[in-house]
Amino acid sequence: MGAPKWPPNPPALGPPRHSRGGPRIRVRAAADYNTGVSDLDLRLAPMAGITNAAFRLVCRECGAGRLTSEEIDAHAYVRDNGKTTVLTQYLPEERPLAMQLLGADPDLLAEAARRLEAAGADGIDLNMGCPVRKIVTKGHGSALMRDPLAAAVIFRTLRKAVQVPFTIKIRGGWDEHTLNAPEIARLAECEGVDAITVHPRTRSQLFTGRAPWDVIASVVAAVRLPITGNGDVRSLDDARAMVAATGCAAVMIGRGALGAPWIFAAGDAPREERARAIRRHCELIETHLPAPTALLQLKKHLAWYARGFPGAAALRESLFALSTPAAVQDAFWNAW
Repeated sequence: MGAPKWPPNPPALGPPRHSRGGPRIRVRAAADYNTGVSDLDLRLAPMAGITNAAFRLVCRECGAGRLTSEEIDAHAYVRDNGKTTVLTQYLPEERPLAMQLLGADPDLLAEAARRLEAAGADGIDLNMGCPVRKIVTKGHGSALMRDPLAAAVIFRTLRKAVQVPFTIKIRGGWDEHTLNAPEIARLAECEGVDAITVHPRTRSQLFTGRAPWDVIASVVAAVRLPITGNGDVRSLDDARAMVAATGCAAVMIGRGALGAPWIFAAGDAPREERARAIRRHCELIETHLPAPTALLQLKKHLAWYARGFPGAAALRESLFALSTPAAVQDAFWNAW
């Protein structure tokens, strides 16, 4: 197995692609990106404030399959909110790239999806899994799991709105009394959804306790769609165990990739390859993100990369106290 390749000159953010119509686009299988790196189809989970273009691309270069943007609020995007529009920026090497939408109004979601498709999205994903209070109080994210019929209307409206693949990311249910992931999956299949990602915890569980993988298996058994499993995968062994236990077609890794994008290559990597990946990630952050955002992203990601260092807690504290990208990186590499 060869080492991941790190392009020396990262490209500028890709311009929008203004083309629509014609037959539905067939996106190259994400497994193509893992070929020769892993026998698994491994994907990076969308995470708000984390999976921007820089992190997505470094994960792709480590072997991640199909990528998904962080959540994009449909209402804010349609209203041309500048901060939201920034979330749609991508690098050409990331593609195929799905854009994930957040919302509950079918018409607003459809309009946002049409605009994202025109801007180059290779797929549209609906967020039905975010458990954060400020999201669910608006009826968004995992709150959509509470009303299957309303969700079905959203599925139908979005499916009619775009030609690119349309997928959803769901939870096991709202709480232990409404474990309705299989029901939602069957409705999605009937309404033309192309694939489903399942995080098996309920909204009330947030990220506590062990992820009940049997919920993923129940969704796999309920539909004929490709199912991606997500939850408590922090190594290739975990990913293989999930596939064996659930029959899922792909595995999505979220927190397990923080500070370890090489999980998509071999689960671990020699020290020199880890250093190359970290330097590449820092380069992408500084090149493609606005200065205030770049500084914060450097601090967050280098703090994750520092896990396991002697004195890691003190290092993380010092990283967040520094005021320039150069100082943050110097402190990290001095500890490396």
